[in-house]
Amino acid sequence: MSTVKKIALCAICVALCAALPPAFHMLGPVASVLSPMHIPVLLCGLLCGWSYGAVCGVAGPLLSSLLTGMPPAAALVHMLPELCVYGLVCGALMKLVRTGSAAADLYCAMAPAMLVGRVAGGAARTLFLLGKGQSYTLALWAGAYLVEGLPGILLHLFLVPALALALMRAGLVPARYPGRAAQSGAA
Repeated sequence: MSTVKKIALCAICVALCAALPPAFHMLGPVASVLSPMHIPVLLCGLLCGWSYGAVCGVAGPLLSSLLTGMPPAAALVHMLPELCVYGLVCGALMKLVRTGSAAADLYCAMAPAMLVGRVAGGAARTLFLLGKGQSYTLALWAGAYLVEGLPGILLHLFLVPALALALMRAGLVPARYPGRAAQSGAA
């Protein structure tokens, strides 16, 4: 994919970081556990590479916070490292992983990125709270990032690969394995 196309796709993903949270919040209180901002960041990393994914993971939440107030400034402390790591690790792993199946490649890149990103977010939150004289335990992290985040994790694992594969099939981004059935996820 050309640099111009990567920049354009990254810009679209950054804009989606600002547009998706208000759209999801129309669903009510459940919207925050779906983590809508994570979707374009993961997609950007998978399709554009680690550097664009990392930029999207920082620029997206900042733009959204400035334009919509979501996330609030206090949440940016842990969301910026988390989302930056999502985009960076997804992009790096997509460059390294070659299973022969586009769908498998997407999952092999996403799953570790989502775990490492959550660890980065928890570490940032811990440092922030320690600076304020408060503590943040492993149990609090597991509750906030894994248990409460489970609906969002499941949504991301279903939706992001489906979107990436659809963009590949439509020819809007290069196919992972051009001319092979593996493009649609079939081995």
